[in-house]
Parts: sequence; C-alpha cells; structure tokens
Amino acid sequence: MVKVERSFPAPESLAIESQKHNGRYNCEDVVMQLIHDFHDKCYLCEISPLQDPQVEHLLPHKNGRYPKRKFDWNNLFWSCGHCNSMKNKAKYDDGIIDCCVVDPEEIMSFDFKGKEVNIEAVEAEEPIVQRTVELLNEVYNNENTGMRKHNCALRVRALCEEMDVFYHTLEEYTRNRQDRVTVRSLKALLSRQSRFAAFKRYYIRNHSNTFPELLPLVDR
Repeated sequence: MVKVERSFPAPESLAIESQKHNGRYNCEDVVMQLIHDFHDKCYLCEISPLQDPQVEHLLPHKNGRYPKRKFDWNNLFWSCGHCNSMKNKAKYDDGIIDCCVVDPEEIMSFDFKGKEVNIEAVEAEEPIVQRTVELLNEVYNNENTGMRKHNCALRVRALCEEMDVFYHTLEEYTRNRQDRVTVRSLKALLSRQSRFAAFKRYYIRNHSNTFPELLPLVDR
C-alpha cells in the first residue's frame, strides 16, 4: 500500500448517475480514471495487473444507507476482488486509512522475509491505523477458507517473484553502481507505480547503511 495521487475533476458520470434511482458508480470514465490514478494496481495488496478488478468504496455505502458515499469520487478505489472481499467485514466499516491523503509508508512497515509478510504500525496507535494493518496482514496471510488461502498464497508468490527480481537487480547494482541500465531498472522497481512497491521501498529504508544513495528514490 503506497501513496496514490488522485486526479481531479471527478469523472462526469458520477454526478449524472447519482441522480438516477439505480445509478452506477463504475461507468467507463470512472474505471479508466481509477486505472490511471492507481496504475492498475490494487490499492491494498498492490498486485498488478488485476484479473478481477472492482471499484471499491473506502467507506461502505451499505446498499443505499449512505447514498453520498456511493458516488463520492474521493471514496472510490481500484481493488482486486480478493482484497475487496477481505475488507467487506463489519470490523472495517469504520474505515481504514485513505492512501490518497495519508502516506502509508510513513506510518507502517512492510517487511518480507522468506515467504513471510509482516506489516506493522510505526509508532501509531490510532484505531484507523490498526484496522489498516490488520486488513493488510489478512490480505496476505488469511487461511480461514480454502479460496482465501489460495488467493493469499497467489499474492505471496507474486510478491516473492517481484522481490527476487528486485534482489537480483540490487546485486547487479552492488557489483557496478555506475551502470546506467541497472540504475534505471532500480528507479523503476522503486517507483510507487511498480507492483508491491511498499515492500521494495521499505527494504531500502531498512538497509539505508548499505544503500544510502538510494534513499532519495524512496523519499519522494
């Protein structure tokens, strides 16, 4: 989960559809703008490209109980079906952090060792942060049903593949820190636009003594 820059103005269809009895919040202009803003990544697990994309509400609209939330551009996020399903629990109804407003990397750590995903709050005890941490850990580690276990394992495998590429690129960089191709590859891998960016960027912060010159790439 990384900071996302939401673009404005809101898609035109939202104002139109909000006036209809059964208006839609996932018209083509909404979908295309979300794909662009979120770089076609799930805002929670960061998997990309999405095979089962969904337009997700940060705060639930509860089937019409909160009609303004349903069409509020600031409340619409690009999600995979797995993460949307995990978040669709009563304990998350009070909300998680808005990654378009708050930088998740400033309040959470994203550790990946071996095949273990561990996300923790960093000196933040606010309930909304704790709910976010709990949800993100569930997204990768939940095993309470066969399907969720499968979907979590799929994401961990994809994360492992991405981190292997990242580690290999770091090894190449260590051998020759002046190689422009390798430096360019690292910049792309550490960009917020890349998949599973939070884990790669945290690795650099956590190894700042080894790669101090790379810190500027994760501090922006």
